[in-house]
Amino acid sequence: MSNVLTRSATVADAEAIAAIYNQGIADRIATFETRPRTAEEVAGWFGDRFPIVVTIINDQIVAFAATFPYRPRDCYAGIAEFSVYVEREWRGRGIGRLTMLALIEAATHAGFWKLLSRVFVENTASRAMLASVGFREVGIYEKHARLDGHWRDVVIVERLITENLADGAV
Repeated sequence: MSNVLTRSATVADAEAIAAIYNQGIADRIATFETRPRTAEEVAGWFGDRFPIVVTIINDQIVAFAATFPYRPRDCYAGIAEFSVYVEREWRGRGIGRLTMLALIEAATHAGFWKLLSRVFVENTASRAMLASVGFREVGIYEKHARLDGHWRDVVIVERLITENLADGAV
């Protein structure tokens, strides 16, 4: 691919990020969310020290990955939950992997020692991509939540960021 760039996202990217996220909501393949998000809601994700990255091809944002707080207790300050979404027409082309690599780098620089998420068990493409960038599957939450009236199981994934595991990190 030519003209591919990953970079830190800005609030100006909120509309494009919301559009991609809303595709994921509509497709029912990657989130329990059912209500589309506005650019204003996505703009609220920015701030603090939680990285968000985008992948751009030919001047169009085609994917994003974002980190979010894991738990409010101080002992978990170095752990972030993450999400990654790719625009429909770009799925299956390695864009998710590229975007996750950029997020891992950003999370490393931000001082996080672990990234984690939950993935629908049947989302084999995401599971394979995450394994390819160093995530391990920890276990399965059975009947984690309902989506469209049906219980869904999720696989818990985590990746340690070894550069930040030394005493005194974060």
